[in-house]
Amino acid sequence: MTRDSPAWQWQFGALARHAALRKPTVPAVSLPPLVIKLGGSLLSQPGWPQGIADLLQALAARRAEPPALLVVGGGGVVEGLRQIDAASPQPAALMHALAIDLMGITARVVSAATGLQLTAAWPDAGATGARLLDVPQWLAKNQRLARLPVGWEVTSDSIAASVAAAYGGQLLLVKSVPPPCEPDSPIQLEALAAAGWVDTHFPSVAADLTAISWAARRA
Repeated sequence: MTRDSPAWQWQFGALARHAALRKPTVPAVSLPPLVIKLGGSLLSQPGWPQGIADLLQALAARRAEPPALLVVGGGGVVEGLRQIDAASPQPAALMHALAIDLMGITARVVSAATGLQLTAAWPDAGATGARLLDVPQWLAKNQRLARLPVGWEVTSDSIAASVAAAYGGQLLLVKSVPPPCEPDSPIQLEALAAAGWVDTHFPSVAADLTAISWAARRA
């Protein structure tokens, strides 16, 4: 790595609606807004604030406009909640609400570490740079929370897809590992859910998105 190289190297790929994560059919200059789902597991890796900066820089170089909105997963804090629930099951609605609250906490951590601004809505027209979504506040509006199933089958994957669907946007899934498929091989969303790479509700909520892609840290 040269002195000026990014600390984190990222690899990118496309997923199709039903076979290859979908690619947009519009010119780059008119790409719809981009929602980035940042896997919470990435926050347990050393240097993650720089990793996020390198990701955004790489995306800005690939797109005609900067990425718009990041949805941060719950990571280790939500996994701890899962373990508590597994040891002594609690009401599903309570665990669901607490997991969403914890996504708000991880977003605040990322905001403090990166300087990215928190928002509860899509950035105003003319806004530049990326923003972090305050998921609990966003879901509290317009009955959005009520439209999500209650249970562990809904994770930040489906929530990010819901955000992208609400604004007619594309979705980029940023994960610790690439999807479980051979390079350039098509894969159905249902297969990704069955493999645990996305949650089981994801294929349903992502069905109408204009494009879905992925990024993972290069080993």
